Amino acid sequence: MMNYKIRAMCHEKPVNLVKQKTDRGTTGRPKGVVISHTALIVQSLAKVAIVGYSEDDVYLHTAPLCHIGGLSSAMAMLMVGACHAFIPKFEATLALEAIEQHHVTSLITVPAMMADLISSVRLKRIQKGCDSVKKILNGGGGLSDNLIKDATRLFPRAKLLSAYGMTETCSSLTFTTLFEPMLEASGTSLQMLAVTNSSPVKARGVCVGKPAPHVEIKICVDGSSNVGRILTRGPHVMLRYWDQIPEKASNSVEETWLDTGDIGFIDDHGNLWLVGRTNGHIKSGGENIYPEEVEAVLIQHPGVLSSVVVGIPDPRLTELVVACIRLRENWQWSDDSFKYSVQSNELFLSSTILRLHCREKNLTGFKIPKIFILWKTQFPLTTTGKIRRDQIRKEVMSQQLSFPNKL
Repeated sequence: MMNYKIRAMCHEKPVNLVKQKTDRGTTGRPKGVVISHTALIVQSLAKVAIVGYSEDDVYLHTAPLCHIGGLSSAMAMLMVGACHAFIPKFEATLALEAIEQHHVTSLITVPAMMADLISSVRLKRIQKGCDSVKKILNGGGGLSDNLIKDATRLFPRAKLLSAYGMTETCSSLTFTTLFEPMLEASGTSLQMLAVTNSSPVKARGVCVGKPAPHVEIKICVDGSSNVGRILTRGPHVMLRYWDQIPEKASNSVEETWLDTGDIGFIDDHGNLWLVGRTNGHIKSGGENIYPEEVEAVLIQHPGVLSSVVVGIPDPRLTELVVACIRLRENWQWSDDSFKYSVQSNELFLSSTILRLHCREKNLTGFKIPKIFILWKTQFPLTTTGKIRRDQIRKEVMSQQLSFPNKL
């Protein structure tokens, strides 16, 4: 058994706490991060040990080297002496062609990339070369049950893992295995968290697995709840932000807790669950609502391909919860479809049906979206494939005068 470090929770104020940057990711202007050679080495060793990279791998660079996910995986591949295959930028058709041409064995994705790969194969109705892929590491958000099932069909011989991390921690903090072909062949169904007998997505959040061997994690909570801020420390933590004045040498980096800016909890099996972002919550009617929690419920409906939940200004509630919905193939949207869809075999979806779905999944009433919007195009993404939640919120706000019209 792997000797990982983990702490369940703490009520005291942590010492030497480094707060997360308030504009990390897609919420504002990016900051540079100073990372040590040690951090890159321990991250590479963790990926080699957990994912199983080796000199026999042909690694396809689907992520840019300017991004910590792409850089850290490239470093791991350099460490084991693997072969590298490059494409100008990620496009599903280019990636599939490269996989076939170079007999790619390993790649990394984010959910949007995986969805594009699956859609591209469906449109062309071909599936060549995907049997060569043996290892896929997903980051940048959890994969839904439907995406996991589709991914295992597209890459039947690939071990599928998911990781949670950030630039400040030199990429991945935790890993979890979503699909293991060897176990599947032996009749043992892994489908994520075999020990807990559950799905990776629950109403309370998304399971991101256990910490890597060099990573220490704890939850800082307020009151009696087991949900709180996720903190981490160890050799993987950044030295500082770029242009930030270095701290005194007496404050060792490995003794300093980094506030990730994420909210979560640790279950009885030592798995970390993500609930939402500290600075990404919606304030509605005096209650805090984490968009990721609502999205995790919506994605469980068979008709929902993807969803983004945002809050828009409201004079009574402060913010109104709005869900933007993309439908799966062959599904149709109609706000009057509830009775009709129950009495027929047609694949219809509506605001009424989705609200009922949220209640059936025991989502608390004030968290259920007040407005559902059909989103007919792809959600805007960053260059690394993450959802531009801020841009979606602006587009929703620009349309609020014309509700209930669809975008």
